[in-house]
Amino acid sequence: MADLRLQRNFGIAAHIDAGKTTTTERILRYTGMIHKIGEVHDGAATTDWMEQEKERGITITSAAVSCQWNFPTVKGKPDANTKKYYFNIIDTPGHVDFTVEVERSMRVLDGLIALFSAVDGVEPQSETVWRQANRYKVPRIGFVNKMDRSGADFLMVVKQVREMLGAKAVPLQLPIGAEDDFKGVVDLITQKGVIWDMATEGMTFEEIPVPADMVEDVKYWREQLIEAVAEYDDKIMEKFFDNPDSITENEVHEAIRKATLDLSIVPMMCGSSFKNKGVQTALDAVCRYLPSPVDLEDTVGTDPDSGEPIVRKPDPKEPFSALAFKIMTDPFVGRLAFFRCYSGRLEAGSYVKNMRSGKNERISRIMKMFANKQNPVDFIEAGDIAAAVGFKEIKTGDTLCDENHPIVLENMFIPEPVIAIAVEPKTQADVDKMGMAIAKLVEEDPTLRVNTDEETGQTILRGMGELHLEIIIDRMRREFKVEVNQGAPQVAYKEAFKKTIEHRETLKKQTGGRGKFADIVFEIGPADGEWMKENPGEHFQFVNDIFGGSIPREFIQPIQKGFAAAMTTGVLASYPVENMKVRIFDGSFHAVDSDGMSFELCARAGFREAGRKAQPVLLEPIMKVEVITPDQYMGDVTGDLNRRRGMLEGMDSRAGAQVIKAKVPLSEMFGYVTQLRSLSSGRATSTMEFSHYAPAPNNIAEEVVAKVRGKVKAD
Repeated sequence: MADLRLQRNFGIAAHIDAGKTTTTERILRYTGMIHKIGEVHDGAATTDWMEQEKERGITITSAAVSCQWNFPTVKGKPDANTKKYYFNIIDTPGHVDFTVEVERSMRVLDGLIALFSAVDGVEPQSETVWRQANRYKVPRIGFVNKMDRSGADFLMVVKQVREMLGAKAVPLQLPIGAEDDFKGVVDLITQKGVIWDMATEGMTFEEIPVPADMVEDVKYWREQLIEAVAEYDDKIMEKFFDNPDSITENEVHEAIRKATLDLSIVPMMCGSSFKNKGVQTALDAVCRYLPSPVDLEDTVGTDPDSGEPIVRKPDPKEPFSALAFKIMTDPFVGRLAFFRCYSGRLEAGSYVKNMRSGKNERISRIMKMFANKQNPVDFIEAGDIAAAVGFKEIKTGDTLCDENHPIVLENMFIPEPVIAIAVEPKTQADVDKMGMAIAKLVEEDPTLRVNTDEETGQTILRGMGELHLEIIIDRMRREFKVEVNQGAPQVAYKEAFKKTIEHRETLKKQTGGRGKFADIVFEIGPADGEWMKENPGEHFQFVNDIFGGSIPREFIQPIQKGFAAAMTTGVLASYPVENMKVRIFDGSFHAVDSDGMSFELCARAGFREAGRKAQPVLLEPIMKVEVITPDQYMGDVTGDLNRRRGMLEGMDSRAGAQVIKAKVPLSEMFGYVTQLRSLSSGRATSTMEFSHYAPAPNNIAEEVVAKVRGKVKAD
């Protein structure tokens, strides 16, 4: 393994159609990994290897590729001072239905290139990606793509990044020309222009003086840049006030790097990936400003026995620790587990401990991935990303470590599914195949949930959106040869309690011989606001206030387990209960008849009885919708959103069109794309992502509850 300081693990993330895969394809061409650029619209991009990706021209699954980049380069050619930098790059999907692919990539990456369209600016999924990067404290560079498109405006996007994402966006370049006249960029640090040579697919470039009409703009924006980074370097601050011209290029680069790693600024660059302009300068910026594994804070995990924090340094000599962030089934090598190695060294054929299952597993082979191709390697060391073969049991988010030095690393946030669909096998032969197919798909995709409707016996698949479930069913047919009948998509409602009540539940069963006895007194109601802030993603707050041994300690865990199991089926319409608090404070037991199972059953029964009195309400998923429409259809589009119970949140104009933002219940959004096309003669577009759950209006709730209860009676 080379010097870790020359390693960069970064991702490319953005809204749909901002050009992520096109940019990745150029990077692979410029680093010599491919010899012909494949285009997304031709279904020939390296990282879009799934059949569904080629057909639809979208990215569905994040793909990892490795390559090397010579930096610094002069005029696009290696220089005497050049060093080889090693890149692990993850190309992520832009569609909100596959947001978990971005989430798990962010968890293991050190840096990010955030792409924006020069025409559309900051779009809804750009905001989601930004929040995910903030959650994992990922330093990022902004790259404004599509500068050759009509309506492109680099500084407008920089302004939006500041205002809408709350980031201190600082331009490092200014474009020379825009739209059809986009030729190159002026580097504000060197104060020289760069123009790419199209005869070499943009692989070489030449430096030119700053165009005369840009001198004033370059002077103004360079001052803004120096001012933004001056606070990170006292030397620059002094020179800025005394003699700004004496500030050296290296001093500016060093200050930008410090500020970027500190998440204080976001360096902004621009180009056109499709036209092969600007990608190399972005790669140089990755080397200059994004962190290597040694630039980041040491990885902190937990001791599984004591719960104390343990620190692991990104060093091959430390004990091995890694996080499995993605599982993929390959038709030739079987189950592949992608993992990021945080410390130590792992050799093919050695054993690791899976901290979730507690089992030791032998890693038969280690692969460096190049999209869907595997290149076997003998070992992997700290700071690298690879895939392993040989696991009998593994899930997304599992910690893998040295069996003699156990550690548990922080897991990743998995969003909740919002839409459900019923499926059943078409023939008897499909029954077993469907079970195996679903098991493999659930293993790969943590946002896909499966349960069986106890009343109808149907299998219910729950996912992130209509497209997500459509792809899952398509994969079942193609990859696993399973034919299924599917129902119409259903909204994944939830339930919650509005009122806290006190309840006593007693379980007494005498069947001859040893009986069952349990008695608990508890409060049930909504979770505390503070607790929810501190525990995002958790839905059950359990408080044990038993004093004096009225219930022995060994029965507390079964009580908690009973409530947790019961809340998956609510009291109103059997939907899962969200954000529930249970405080147990009294009870009694029998020396002979009480056991863990008795208290678990008692908690389940207590939930059903008390839940009915705690004012249960139905919650529905609310979506954040953004519609871009020409002026003349504004009235029709807003009227239609109002009819769908939409709450309009604002209107804006972008590149000659109107942008309408609204929050609309998911139940009203089925078939919306088709309706929008007919309203606007096919000229309006929309994007939608999950926002939050909110109580459904009484008439809607009554309708849903009646439908569920009616279905149960009919069955």
